[in-house]
Amino acid sequence: MQGIADYDFIRPLGESNYGTNYLAQAPARLGVAAGEVVVKVIDGPTSDDAFRRATRELKHFSVADSDRLVAVYDAGRQGGAFYYAMEYLPLGSLEQPSSPLEPARAVAAVRDAALAAHALHERGIAHRDIKPANILIAEDGGRLSDLGLSQLLSPGMVMTGLGQIGLEFTDPAIMLGAAASRASDVWSLGACLHFAITGRGVYGVIAGTEPLLMVRSILASQPTVDRALPPDAARLVEACLAQDVTARPRTAAEVADRMTGLLAGLGAGV
Repeated sequence: MQGIADYDFIRPLGESNYGTNYLAQAPARLGVAAGEVVVKVIDGPTSDDAFRRATRELKHFSVADSDRLVAVYDAGRQGGAFYYAMEYLPLGSLEQPSSPLEPARAVAAVRDAALAAHALHERGIAHRDIKPANILIAEDGGRLSDLGLSQLLSPGMVMTGLGQIGLEFTDPAIMLGAAASRASDVWSLGACLHFAITGRGVYGVIAGTEPLLMVRSILASQPTVDRALPPDAARLVEACLAQDVTARPRTAAEVADRMTGLLAGLGAGV
């Protein structure tokens, strides 16, 4: 099978945000215990400036003080194509777990993603693309994956690039041109918590797949919190989704703390 640089691909893992993920054999030079890694190959050529920006942000991602972030091992370019290698977690994601998840385990994964997001925020980085597909399941909880580099690789792509992003998990303010921030990542965490418990997004079923039509549909509606949510969970989701950003939890760490309380209510010691 094909590969890139000194990575031999084992099999494709599917399309994701602005690129394709492959399971690959880990080259010895990485010095990692795992025999396999995930290599993301970004679609299309990458300019020198975009490569420098993306590599700099990946470096910050890799050294952020959190063991809840997926480990990033390497980044490079070959023939103009940008790629990076990261930890492989075989249990799947919140969106597509390898086996059905109990609610407590799903909430624990989102809680850990919130802890990871806080670590990024403390380094001045907004993740930009927190969604169930980027919250990976681990034996001890969850990991936040796939730093949203789209705005670095293609600056100014706020509207046209959103087709590659989990729209229903994106703060509507981003669709209107606002910069990604702590507050926008908190919005996404609230939407992911709603999905973790109910299996549904806060906009219900969104008709169509054309990005701009989906954006219009979302902006013309309001997120709705499922009445089946436990009261404490509903209050947290509503706070995260508040249109007034000052009414949202101030930090992702606060979101994580409140999710830990939810776990106690679910009878989980995760």
